Amino acid sequence: MIDERLGRLRALMEERGLAAYYVPTDDYHLSEYVCEHFRARAYMTGFTGSAGTLVVTPDEARLWVDSRYFLQSEFQTAGSSVKIMKIGEEGVPTIPQYLADTLPENAALGFDGRTVGAQWALKTGRLLAAKRIRLEPAHDLVGEIWAERPALPKGRVWKLGEEYAGKSAAEKLAHVRRVMQEKDADAHVLASLDDIAWLLNIRGNDIPCCPVALAYLVVEHGEAFLFIDDEKLDGDARDYLDSLNVKALPYDSIYEFAARYGEGSTVLLWSERVNFALYDVLAREAILVDAENPTLLGKAVKNETEVENLRRAHVRDGLALTRFIKWVKENVGKIEMSEISAAEKLDEARRALPGNLGLSFPTICAYGPHAALPHYSATPETDVPIEPAGFLLVDSGGQYYEGTTDVTRTFAMGELSAEQKRNFALVLRGMLALSNARFLYGCRGANLDALCRAPLWEAALDYKHGTGHGVGYLLGVHEGPNSIRWRLEGEKLSSCVLEEGMVTSDEPGLYFEGAYGIRTENLIVCRKDVRNEYGQFMRFETLTCAPIDLDCIDPALLNEAEKKQLNSYHAFVFEKLAPLMDREEREWLRKYTRSV
Repeated sequence: MIDERLGRLRALMEERGLAAYYVPTDDYHLSEYVCEHFRARAYMTGFTGSAGTLVVTPDEARLWVDSRYFLQSEFQTAGSSVKIMKIGEEGVPTIPQYLADTLPENAALGFDGRTVGAQWALKTGRLLAAKRIRLEPAHDLVGEIWAERPALPKGRVWKLGEEYAGKSAAEKLAHVRRVMQEKDADAHVLASLDDIAWLLNIRGNDIPCCPVALAYLVVEHGEAFLFIDDEKLDGDARDYLDSLNVKALPYDSIYEFAARYGEGSTVLLWSERVNFALYDVLAREAILVDAENPTLLGKAVKNETEVENLRRAHVRDGLALTRFIKWVKENVGKIEMSEISAAEKLDEARRALPGNLGLSFPTICAYGPHAALPHYSATPETDVPIEPAGFLLVDSGGQYYEGTTDVTRTFAMGELSAEQKRNFALVLRGMLALSNARFLYGCRGANLDALCRAPLWEAALDYKHGTGHGVGYLLGVHEGPNSIRWRLEGEKLSSCVLEEGMVTSDEPGLYFEGAYGIRTENLIVCRKDVRNEYGQFMRFETLTCAPIDLDCIDPALLNEAEKKQLNSYHAFVFEKLAPLMDREEREWLRKYTRSV
């Protein structure tokens, strides 16, 4: 079936004179997760992971995937001609380099420009120009052969009240317009769904794991225009938009509308968050100010209402996770359980909570060697039983009116070796060091990353992923610009100043291929600490509220300060969760949060 689809695609490529065709995972808004309508890459390859990119030439079909999906992609493409390109492995080129090396001079690269980021297309176009290879972004070839393509979702838009958002949309729009004025911009174009949702204090149901609606937004100084399917807006939503002087227009009319910004118009946009088709329309005549969206920092810096709501969300979320921990530890080896069935059990516990709006990302439940693959995703092909031995790693999170959660715990399913306990302690020590850090205002994630890695570096060990990523408020579980990582790559905004109110993950890990993996993750919010003659000091407040498995811990491997920090955290967990539990649960929690 896959090779038959590839054959039909190649026939269209030949008809249109295309030497290669590029199929990303993105939707028109470059979202992290996409709805069924946009899963063109999955349709063409059979690979269903959340990230991956297909390039088809007359002779080859190559699929680029990261380490999360090495196993899954091989299983799901087996029997087809698709060749897996394992990103980061020796000898694997980037896609632009592959295209530059493979395509002949004067060739054409085709793609659907609505699903390709402007920044990627511009950079790739510059690289390919040396061989006079042209970009042709007006080809939705997969759409032409996908006869039963799912329709675009029609979920209703709803207003997020100020009791959750903490600031009115009118205030937020006023800030955007002030930035536009500073940059002499006549309009600001937004295509990123989380920015639009945050700016207008609206949410939707169109994207898995992120409660947003498919839409574009253009802000002018006197009014704004929301491009959205008419069916998504009920009377209340229309009245709300009218109160903000936001006019609703058909979703697909954005490209025709964008063409109105002709010579003499100045448009503010961010090429990193706008698709190439829209960028191309605007760039024909308008002057473009390519700068980060004014919403970026405001979205990242949670206000006091949002922070207080997040505290409540994490207690509720911690209750579900703690009940799952109790269940898995009491039942392993007694009942049948696998990675998938255990993940479903945790998902059920979250969805049963009042105010839960779903998951913030698909639950990762990785047992034994699978946990050595950071962000492994279990599928029916890779699912394995969980046995009463070794480590189980679970990375999960939920969406609530009060915010977004993300937490990782690694559990002992049976007796652990001295080496396993030593490595668990190294990860725990790193997590505690970062969450208890005090630092001067002006520090960036890159300045703090070594605090978390120091215990591992002392043992000549490391992990290859970042230490922390920003987290949205009832939005994406991965949100910029804040992050904690020592390696700054390209032009990414991975090293912004840590501001009060920014929520970031704290998640060191250790991974031993073919054996096991360990990761411990809490979410932390940046707060002001003391101010003195040296300046304003900052600290972190931990939001996550769930026990760390004491069965994994040898107290002798922690120093006295680390024991005190762990005991203090567990006292916090017990104080918050115990009143919400029945007697049996409380007694279990008392044991699992005891002092070490």
